[in-house]
Amino acid sequence: MFTFERMLDDKNPWHKVAGASGFPHAQSMGLPKLIKSISKVDDNTVKFELNSPDATFVSILTMGFASIYFYSAEYADQLLKAGKQVDLKAKPIGTGPFELKSYTKDAVIRYDVNLTYWGPKPNIGRLVYAITPDATVRAQKMKAGECQISLSPKPQDLAEAKGEKSLAIVQTPAFMTAFVALNTQKKPLDNQKVRAALNMAFDRTTYLKTVFNNTATPAVNPYPPNTWSYNKSVKAWPYDLAKAKKLLADAGYPNGFETTIWVRPNGSVLNPNPKAGAELLQADFAKIGVKADVKVIEWGELIKQAKQGQHDSLFMGWAGDNGDPDNYLSPLFSCNAVKSGINFARFCDQDLDKLIAEGKATADQSKRAKAYEQAQQIIHDQALWVPLGYPTAAAITITNVSDYHVSPFGRQNFGAVSMQ
Repeated sequence: MFTFERMLDDKNPWHKVAGASGFPHAQSMGLPKLIKSISKVDDNTVKFELNSPDATFVSILTMGFASIYFYSAEYADQLLKAGKQVDLKAKPIGTGPFELKSYTKDAVIRYDVNLTYWGPKPNIGRLVYAITPDATVRAQKMKAGECQISLSPKPQDLAEAKGEKSLAIVQTPAFMTAFVALNTQKKPLDNQKVRAALNMAFDRTTYLKTVFNNTATPAVNPYPPNTWSYNKSVKAWPYDLAKAKKLLADAGYPNGFETTIWVRPNGSVLNPNPKAGAELLQADFAKIGVKADVKVIEWGELIKQAKQGQHDSLFMGWAGDNGDPDNYLSPLFSCNAVKSGINFARFCDQDLDKLIAEGKATADQSKRAKAYEQAQQIIHDQALWVPLGYPTAAAITITNVSDYHVSPFGRQNFGAVSMQ
């Protein structure tokens, strides 16, 4: 109850402790309006009463932001009395297989085994995160024997690891989409023809080869094609510079315009080489007369400003949390998500919002799929994104690591990992 009351009740003493961004997932999912009441049934049961039917609610409860085990009400009461509210995040306690022992900012996090863990005891005695933002440096540490698992490797590092007998590759198709969001509240990106022109100027084939080393498949819709309700009839915008130029002229920009492209400095699964990707997009835009200034912004500041709608176009990615299509549609395209800031296209459309709501209002998957297919068509036709790719989630391990699995959702679980 504490977990949800904190998110939903602005009078809760812990509500403002979340920080300036508040609870964007809860807001974009519409939880303040959806949840009518929360009550304790017994020591192990909580009852949620909703204001309306919502087929996504149970899957929402599996998401990280709704994780009850993250926040102990008893611990929060102790911190509140001691005036140490910041420790709720800085020194968290939980119910997982490991417990936090120490954290040195930008350097290392150390965990020991949680002796009171409710599940099977982990096979390793200690877990250490060596915080290493640069993927190339992580790969070098692997080769030097300084670590046993390297997360989010660059595609080039994966190719090199295949030739190393001491290394192994673990990978799976990711429930993720890489994209460039186009801010529809900024001129001239508020014009659909301009957004369509930018899509038709984008050379996706070259981009995926250069940035992902062809380890990602071309993206068309907001979520990957192995997701139920994926609309196969939606086709990618063609690469056609002549038509792109005509669209710009029709929109009143025959000589192009000036804009900015925001990108993070360090690579990730969703953007292995931010600098190269941004420069490719910049060059593509230039071919139709659009002069784009690339701005490299530190990740935390980039997210903060993007949620406020300060960007023109923005390299971004989304990792789904629960396998439900709405896990993309509500947070990235609903009107609620414009308010919370996660809708980076900042597009609020009543028809689209209605389809998203219809898909949540019934448990009939065929009816939900029909609504979502129509929603995907609108998203494509409005050219809200420049879709990039559906990446592969991967990690590099030394060969004597066993039972480590890569999650398609980007999560990490070391509870079953062992060293042979």
